[in-house]
Amino acid sequence: MRQATGRSVRWPWTPAARERALGLTLVGLAIVVVVGPFLWVLANSFKSPIAILTGAWNFVPTLDNYTDVLSSKRSDFVHALATSLTVATASTTIVVAIATLAAYSLHRFAWAQWVVRGLLAWTLAFHVIPIITMVGPWYVAFRQLGLYDTRSALVLTHVVINLPVALWLMMSFFRALPPEIEEAAMVDGCHSLQAFWYVVLPLVVPGLIATGVLSFIFSWNEFTIALNLTSQANATVPVVVSKFANDYEVQHGPMAAASMLATLPALVLMFAGQRFVVQGLTLGAVK
Repeated sequence: MRQATGRSVRWPWTPAARERALGLTLVGLAIVVVVGPFLWVLANSFKSPIAILTGAWNFVPTLDNYTDVLSSKRSDFVHALATSLTVATASTTIVVAIATLAAYSLHRFAWAQWVVRGLLAWTLAFHVIPIITMVGPWYVAFRQLGLYDTRSALVLTHVVINLPVALWLMMSFFRALPPEIEEAAMVDGCHSLQAFWYVVLPLVVPGLIATGVLSFIFSWNEFTIALNLTSQANATVPVVVSKFANDYEVQHGPMAAASMLATLPALVLMFAGQRFVVQGLTLGAVK
């Protein structure tokens, strides 16, 4: 379209600028969707019961909810925190150790391809099985073995459900490692164990960190198994948080405060190992 003067009308934005504006808008909406609920729960953790029930935007912050969660005699949050830390740390250590050795063996040793592919396919299939379908057999087995309502049972089950992802992650890191590095170490006099320990393992430290962070977070947030295989004595943090809501009362303030405290370990680990987690999840996507 042209004006009477014959000069063309220029749009205020170029196509590139419009695409950038659209992209920023979508990112902003995504941030609101993700961060909005978190901020809402955070605000509720500092509200009094009246302010929560009335939905007040202007309120006087209070720490009563955090005090109730951390020091009240009716709250089991501190004990559950110790249980979750113990279970998540122990299961993560076992998962990383097994996944590292298994991935190294599958990638470096002379296994038949059908064995490697079959094992990886089985772990992938096992990972997509709903956890609730395995709770019943585990319940019966742990009852007969005397492990029901113990931290050991939680550690074993968390190792089982987190090992497939850990194995796939470590396989991706070992595949990205040139085999010539290990061969050069063996030429220099190292045997297989020394080459693995002093040469290969330090090079896959990012993979160990990524696998450890994801395994810890998955174990920390696990709810279904802990709910069915433990009682109040060995309940984990997600189970304790859910018990602030029952048939007769919903303690919105303490539940919000407990939720905020429960996210701290996962957030700290995720921020600390974010670079390695992203590298592990995208490794091999671009050659």
